[in-house]
Amino acid sequence: MKNTLYLLLLLTLGCQTKTETKPTFGIVIHGGAGTILKENMTAEKEAAYRQVLSEAIQVGYEILKEGGSSQDAVEKTIHVMENSPLFNAGKGAVLTADATIELDASFMDGATLDAGAISGVRTVKHPISAAIKVMEASPHVMLSGAGADSFAKEQDLEIVEPEYFFTERRINSLKRVQEANAQKKLSLSEIDKAFLQQQRYGTVGCVALDLSGNLAAGTSTGGMTNKKWNRIGDAPIIGAGTYANNATCAISATGWGEFFIRSVVAHDISALMEYKGMSIEAAAKEVIHNKVAKLGGDGGVVGIDRHGNPMMEMNTAGMYRAHMDAEGNLAVKIYREE
Repeated sequence: MKNTLYLLLLLTLGCQTKTETKPTFGIVIHGGAGTILKENMTAEKEAAYRQVLSEAIQVGYEILKEGGSSQDAVEKTIHVMENSPLFNAGKGAVLTADATIELDASFMDGATLDAGAISGVRTVKHPISAAIKVMEASPHVMLSGAGADSFAKEQDLEIVEPEYFFTERRINSLKRVQEANAQKKLSLSEIDKAFLQQQRYGTVGCVALDLSGNLAAGTSTGGMTNKKWNRIGDAPIIGAGTYANNATCAISATGWGEFFIRSVVAHDISALMEYKGMSIEAAAKEVIHNKVAKLGGDGGVVGIDRHGNPMMEMNTAGMYRAHMDAEGNLAVKIYREE
């Protein structure tokens, strides 16, 4: 009898053996947040945005599906958006007050907490790749201006003439802004405030979780139309526009950079998760709506946590964004109500 009970106990314990969790992966992207209203969008333009977002995220998804790294997925996905004149990154970036190009980008590896960033480059075709090279091939985290351009060339990254980035759309946008400012005769602070409240933000970003459980985040931008004095926003600032940590999440931001820097948005979301045990969605809502918005800033963030849960949060009328999970389910969204 005792032997029978013993055997039953062993069988019961064997049936209760904990099953292993299947590795998962996922990817989330954004193409900028701002005053994006359906009534102001033609059917053709909306279709074009949705098409590029779908193409970009599919590139990263395929890399992850085949067991590739989150770093590679982020880089190659952002390349697609940097190549598209629809976004304010790479080709199609906005112009400065002097009608020049100044590109910023950053990248962070969640496994090592290594990071790289560049700001104010004018000849690097893919700024996100330059940011990654700073992380991999230099002892620094951020390089800027002519030095960053020189470094990228030394690393054999693709270099182009500044004119490559110019598009008729951005040239006309700069003219309109400068003409409006001249006619209104506003003070500098009034000009900046009026413009920032009306413009759309076209910064691009990508976050990914790979099958090895590693997170990565990257962000790339042309900055602000009519910007002066080599202004730098949050996109190349680690902890503000970009952050990744395998213990929590990966975050990429887009919006009014000055407020995102002051709020240390990307890191703050991670910190709320790490120290308060909040979900990525709850943490993002807290930072975007109860911190950034109360300071007067607007924009959005995308993220993915270490379990593959996606997040796409904004306090604006819209944000170009998309997500794909391990099963290949695709969600492409533009307006806040979607």
